[in-house]
Amino acid sequence: MESKEESCVYRNPDAPVEARVQDLLSRMSLAEKIGQMTQIERVVTTRTVITNSFIGSVLNGGGSWPFEDAMPSDWADMIDGYQNAALASRLGIPIIYGIDAVHGNNNVYGATILPHNIGLGATRDADLIRRIGAATALEVRAMGAHWAFAPCVAALRNPRWGRSYECYSEDANTICELTTLVSGLQGEPPKEHPNGYPFLAGRNNVVACAKHFVGDGGTENGTNEGNTIVSFEDLERIHLPPYLNCLSQGVSTVMASYSSWNGSKLHSNYFLLTELLKQKLGFKGFIISDWEALDRLSEPFGSNYRNCVKISINAGIDMVMVPFKYERFIHDLTDLVQSGEVPMARIDDAVERILRVKFVAGLFEHPLTDRSLLGTVGCTEHRELGREAVRKSLVLLKNGKHVDKPFLPLDRNAKRILVTGTHADDLGYQCGGWTKAWFGLSGRITIGTTLLDAIKAIVGDQTEVIYEKYPSEESLASSEGFSYAIVAVGESPYAETLGDNSELIIPFNGSDIVTTVAERIPTLMILFSGRPMVLEPTVLEKTEAVVSAWLPGSEGQGMADVIFGDYDFEGKLPVSWFKRVEQLPLNADADLYDPLFPLSFELEEADAQPKNKKNKALKLSTCAIVAVGEYPSEESLASSEGFSYAIVAVGESPYAETLGDNSELIIPFNGSDIVTTVAERVPTLMILFSGRPMVLEPTYLEYFQISCCITTVFEKTEAVVSAWLPGSEGQGMDDVIFGDYDFEGKLPVSWFKRVEQLPLNADANL
Repeated sequence: MESKEESCVYRNPDAPVEARVQDLLSRMSLAEKIGQMTQIERVVTTRTVITNSFIGSVLNGGGSWPFEDAMPSDWADMIDGYQNAALASRLGIPIIYGIDAVHGNNNVYGATILPHNIGLGATRDADLIRRIGAATALEVRAMGAHWAFAPCVAALRNPRWGRSYECYSEDANTICELTTLVSGLQGEPPKEHPNGYPFLAGRNNVVACAKHFVGDGGTENGTNEGNTIVSFEDLERIHLPPYLNCLSQGVSTVMASYSSWNGSKLHSNYFLLTELLKQKLGFKGFIISDWEALDRLSEPFGSNYRNCVKISINAGIDMVMVPFKYERFIHDLTDLVQSGEVPMARIDDAVERILRVKFVAGLFEHPLTDRSLLGTVGCTEHRELGREAVRKSLVLLKNGKHVDKPFLPLDRNAKRILVTGTHADDLGYQCGGWTKAWFGLSGRITIGTTLLDAIKAIVGDQTEVIYEKYPSEESLASSEGFSYAIVAVGESPYAETLGDNSELIIPFNGSDIVTTVAERIPTLMILFSGRPMVLEPTVLEKTEAVVSAWLPGSEGQGMADVIFGDYDFEGKLPVSWFKRVEQLPLNADADLYDPLFPLSFELEEADAQPKNKKNKALKLSTCAIVAVGEYPSEESLASSEGFSYAIVAVGESPYAETLGDNSELIIPFNGSDIVTTVAERVPTLMILFSGRPMVLEPTYLEYFQISCCITTVFEKTEAVVSAWLPGSEGQGMDDVIFGDYDFEGKLPVSWFKRVEQLPLNADANL
C-alpha cells in the first residue's frame, strides 16, 4: 500500500511538470506560498528561518561569503545545510540558491574569471559565449548553487553608465547573437520546446536569468537606476529584442530593472511586466526583483513599504529579493492578501511560476550538491577557455605611426623591455567589479595570471623585463636601453552607481603616464576599462600602438598570446568610441554619427594607416550643394547614390573685434558633423569660410600618423579648401574648383593641430 507521501503527484518525477505544480500548489497554505516568493540573503539565513518561514530562495550578494577565500566545498557545505532545512519543512519544497555569476563564478575564490560582457561583445563569437555559459554552469553547480543571475542583455547607449561593462554591445542585433550564454548555462532546448517555457537540460546546468527588464542601458545621461525616455517603438527596437532570443532558448527567470521607462518604475509597471512579458510574449518562468528594489519604489527609500509591496506584486513581480527584512515583507504581503489588496489569484500565479522552474530544474529529485563537480572549479580546461576569450576580445586601435612600420607584434626576444602602469600587475584591476566583492578589489584577490606574469612567461630567456608600477626617473633617463615599453592603465573596479562617470578620464593620471613613457621609449598602451574612455590627442600621437583589453579576467596569458604574435587580433568594437564626452550618447544609429572609432571597428597588425586621400577632379554633371545655414535633408542622404558629388560649405558667422574673440575655434553650427554626415554617403568637397584657421578634427592626428580608420573630416572628405572670407564675387571659387584655373593660394598663417598649441608661429622654437 502506497504511503501518503508516495501518492503525492508532486513527488512523482515521472508526472508532467504542470500536474506536479498544480498538485503542490493545492496543498500549500498562504504562509507557504508567500515563503516561496521570498528570497533572503545568506547572512540572515538560518535553518530555523528556512523551515519556519518556508523560504523559497537564498542568495549571497557580492562579497558575501561563508568566510573569505572559502573553497567550493565550503560553499557546498553551507548551501546543502540550507537545503536540508528546506527539505525538513512540511512539504519539503527545496530552495533555489542564486548567485551573481556574471563573468564566471566570480564570487568564489579560485574560480575561472572570464572577461566581462563588454569584452565578450568584442569577440562576436556566439559559440564561445555558449561554451563560457556551460563552463560557468559547472563551476556554479560545483559549489551547490542552482541559479546564475546572468546574462545581462542591456543595450549600452551611454558609457557614462556604471554598468556599461555588463553589456555586450550598444547594438540590439549583436546582443541577440550573443544571448547564447542562456543555452550554455541551461543547456540547449530541443526544437519542439515551447517558446517562453522554462528549460534546464540536467544536473550540470543552472537556471539562467535575463536582466534587467527592460531598457536599463538607455537611461538619461547614463544614470544608474535612472529614467529611459523613449517611445514604445524604440523600446521594442533597441531594448526588447534580446529578451525574445532568451525566451526562445527557454530562459527560466527574468530580473526586473531598477530603472524607469518614461517616469514609470519597472518594478511597478504592469504593462511591461505582465501584459507584455508574460501575456504577449508568453513567458512562463518567474520574474525576480532586483536587490532591495521594492524599497526604491518610494521616496525616501524604504518608506511606505507596504504600498511598495502591493504595487510591485500586482504589477507582476513573482519573487522578491528582499534580501534582509524578510519578516516585514512576509507580514506586509500576508496582510495585503488578507485585505484583498493583492488578489489570491496573483499569489497563486507567482507561486505556480516559481514551482514550475524548480520542477524543471530537477531540484526535487537532486536538491543537494554533486560533489563530483568540485574539480571543475578553476580547472585547466576552463582557464584555457578564459584565455581564448581574452585573445578574441582584444581590440587593436592603433598599430604604428607610419604606413610601412607596424609596431605589433612585439619582439619576444628583445634585449630589455619596460613594463609599467597601474594595471600591469594587479589581478583585481584586471578582473574589474563583481569579482570576489560587489565593487571589486585590488591586488592578488584570487588565482590568476596578470599581464606582467604573462609577459615574463612568454619572452625569451635572454630578455630582461623591468617592472615599475610608476615609471622611475632612472628608467626614463636610461630610455635608450629599452627596446620598447608596455604601459597598462585603466579604471579601478566599480559596480552599478559607484561606476557612474560623466568625465570618463583614465584614472590615476593614466594618460600622463602613457605620454611620459612614450616620449622616450616606443610604447604599447594597453587600456583596461569597462567602456570607452577619453583618449587624449597626445596619447594617440605619442604611442606606437594602443590596445583595448576591456576587463579580461583572470587569464592574462591571452593578452600576451596576441601582442607577441602567437594569435591575431580578432576583436571588434562592441560600442562606438567617442571623441569627446560632450558627444554622448553616441550610437551608430544616430543621425549625426562622428565617433573616434565606429561600432565594429577593427584593425589588424599589418594594416596600414588611413590613406590620405588625394584630390580627385570633380567633373561630373550632378551635385548636391549645401549652403551655410541649411542642412542636408534625410531625403537627400537617403538618395545619396543619385549624386555624383557634394559641395559642403561651412564656417564662421560674421563678427568683429571683441565679439570675435574665440578660445575654442571649433567650426560653428555643427559644421564638422554636417561635413562627415554628407561625406559618409556622397563624395564630398568641403569649403571652409573663416577669418582664421579653425579646428579640423581630429586635431591630434599628424596628417594620419596613426594606423587606424577614424571617422573624421579629413578621412571622409575627398577634398578640403580654405576660402577665407571671399567677399561678393563667389564666381572666383567656381573658377578654381571646376578647373578653369589652378589653385595658387599659400597659407598666410600657421594652421595649428590643437588650440592648446596657440600661439603658434613659424619662428617658434617648437
